[in-house]
Amino acid sequence: MKQKTLKESFTLKGKGLHTGLNIEITFKPAPVDTGYKIKRIDLEKQPVIEALAENVVGTQRGTVLGIGGVTVSTVEHAFSALYALGIDNCLVDVNASEFPILDGSAIEYVKAIEKAGIVEQEKDKDYYIVRKKIEVSDPETGSKLILLPDDSFCINSFIEFDSKYIPNQSASLDSVEDYKTEIAPSRTFVFVREIQQLRKAGLIKGGDLDNAIVIYECELPQKDLDELADEIHVPRLNAKELGYLNLRDLAFPNEPARHKLLDIIGDLSLIGKPIKGRVIATKPGHKINNKLTRLLRKDIKINEVQPPFYDVSQEPLMDNNKVRSLLPHRYPFLLVDKIIEKTDRYIVGIKNITTNEPFFVGHFPQEPVMPGVLQIEAMAQVGGIFVLADLDEAERYSTYFLKINNVKFRQKVVPGDTMIIRVELQSEMRRSIATMRGLIFIGDKVAAEADFMAQIIKNK
Repeated sequence: MKQKTLKESFTLKGKGLHTGLNIEITFKPAPVDTGYKIKRIDLEKQPVIEALAENVVGTQRGTVLGIGGVTVSTVEHAFSALYALGIDNCLVDVNASEFPILDGSAIEYVKAIEKAGIVEQEKDKDYYIVRKKIEVSDPETGSKLILLPDDSFCINSFIEFDSKYIPNQSASLDSVEDYKTEIAPSRTFVFVREIQQLRKAGLIKGGDLDNAIVIYECELPQKDLDELADEIHVPRLNAKELGYLNLRDLAFPNEPARHKLLDIIGDLSLIGKPIKGRVIATKPGHKINNKLTRLLRKDIKINEVQPPFYDVSQEPLMDNNKVRSLLPHRYPFLLVDKIIEKTDRYIVGIKNITTNEPFFVGHFPQEPVMPGVLQIEAMAQVGGIFVLADLDEAERYSTYFLKINNVKFRQKVVPGDTMIIRVELQSEMRRSIATMRGLIFIGDKVAAEADFMAQIIKNK
């Protein structure tokens, strides 16, 4: 799938939940590989904050992004909508230190995105593919997030509160196609017992019954409830009547659980890539969400490119006969067994290393190790297939090295290993010259890497 951005810009206006300010926010299209970026247009130098997990500086009643002392809070609802609708790249201009709360859900963002339109871009999406169980927990709160392999992005969320109104609730999202109708309309929620503490902390100055579900379950003296109602500019209520204070009915019986799921999506968007995996969340919150996203960001930084997924039982894209029809190489120098994936930017090939490889006779008799130069050759052959596959009469062409740079060997390649070779085009081909980057994986570890330039020449 291709990366996506907005077709055109759109602007929303609303009140800030915590500051109470009237805020204007504009979402703009962005080039490929931009991700989400926020510009504080109300400040002199208009600083830009990348919406990434490592830039989260606060998680109290919302996710706060910051850099160099400049912060923007309550970003999770907007990014939840962008992520769920498949937007990879977006520039956000905001004239305050937080995003507007709107109605406390993500539905207004969704409607605005759909009205502005979504367009595909020229580059493929770069997914974070979950390959093994990843777990984070917080013993103090009992919060836990588990990330498991799955073919798509899906979430199961479970919340638990000391409340007879929402003691235990769960929500699920098996397909982001259902986000607009099943998750986006779910509003944030707060208990009356929390409001006074939040007000003392300088928060929720813009909170009211139009942008949050307010749950009143512990009876207060009528005087205290009246004072609170006056503070948050809502009608005075009977202190004897417990329950939900909102005049508007719940969008769903489990609306709080669905909103927590909405928040998870917004926080997970801060890894900077769409995820293929299943999230199982128990008592989620912004703090534990950020703990998981920071862990994933660390993995992304360490592993520049995730190892391609290789299912040995899956039919190859190109078998050995097809490979031999594209390459002039033959025994003992054909170093590609099959091709399992190819896009307009990269290709993935397989080479099974056996003890019968002829080079093991002398390299080395007592400890067989595949020569590094042959590993580079294997990358080049996979790259050759990438460029030759789209040519007419490919058998009449050959590829030749022009330059090899940045070669690194990280571990030995020995009999029994399966080399998963990923080669990506670094720039558009010009004058039959291709600049590529190759990576060899053994399992999920990088064994070798190199940048190389090759020329495609017609055989005489």
